Amino acid sequence: MTRALRLAERGAYTTKPNPMVGCVITRDDVIIGEGYHVRAGEPHAEVLAIASAGENVRGATGYVTLEPCAHFGRTPPCADALIAAGLARVVIASLDPFPQVNGQGAQRLRDAGIQVDVGLLEAEARELNRGFYSRLSRGRPWVTLKLASSMDGHTALASGESKWISSDASRRDVHHYRARVGAIVTGAGTVLQDDPQLTARLQGNVDVVQPLRVVLDPGLATVGRGKIREGDAPTLYVHAPNAKVPRDLKAELVSAPVNGNHFNLLSVLHMLAARQVNEVLVETGATLAGAFLNAKLVDELVLYQSPVLLGSGARPLFDNVNITTMAERITLHRTDVRVLGEDLRITYRPQESIA
Repeated sequence: MTRALRLAERGAYTTKPNPMVGCVITRDDVIIGEGYHVRAGEPHAEVLAIASAGENVRGATGYVTLEPCAHFGRTPPCADALIAAGLARVVIASLDPFPQVNGQGAQRLRDAGIQVDVGLLEAEARELNRGFYSRLSRGRPWVTLKLASSMDGHTALASGESKWISSDASRRDVHHYRARVGAIVTGAGTVLQDDPQLTARLQGNVDVVQPLRVVLDPGLATVGRGKIREGDAPTLYVHAPNAKVPRDLKAELVSAPVNGNHFNLLSVLHMLAARQVNEVLVETGATLAGAFLNAKLVDELVLYQSPVLLGSGARPLFDNVNITTMAERITLHRTDVRVLGEDLRITYRPQESIA
């Protein structure tokens, strides 16, 4: 199952909006076939593993990281493929929360006389597809907030200058996060100040399904401006209901509820979930970062911390996070620390993971 999970992760940049799935087939504890889901609409992991195993598959054992599907989508049901192949046993890491599966795949295998075991490395399997589980169980994507700061906790000078706090190694690393998610969310201020492109640009010939670029821009101040329009990635502008929309605009726009000049961020996330976005990466300034934190919508915080000092007048990590007593403090759970050149990449979770 560990091997199946590693195979599944190979599809991290291309399977979206589908979950990552790996399958390994064994006979007498020897691997005879394996596969992983590469892209939505293409064969699933189980079908590829069966083909890899060839004639030896009958009577074998299959290990799959997510419950085999039991419905016709873009491809036929994988449960039927496992039954037709004649497997004797199927070990499933985690059941599929998708309503058209959710236990039905496992039951179909049992009804065909196949031994089915569920729960091996379940926590690891759910963590791998945390965004998929989040979208189906909470109705919103998994939200990762990415920030880069100095040692004294600042993200830019008072003037707004921030290029570059983090190292080349850190900036290259960010592209792996971008490649994994279904959408990158930023604010109008970041587009105007930093002019980011917000695409996943990986070294080497790496296949990536580019994420949707989402600009939260109440008054559409950024439409038709900046690098956010460049590259192959689609761009969506989210604006206030009363915004004046320019005519003949070649861009996708959608309105979202606002309170004053601030978006209802949960509504924005619900909208992205309806577009089958499993994971969101928030790359923005202190104001919007603080708004996501205040709304308790940050599932994971990735901080690139560089060994530089910017002084007391520099801009903070978060704006408008008002804490007046120690009882109100936000406790972060550190889950990972990596060294990237001279920088540290520290991963925190402000709340318990649903995975």
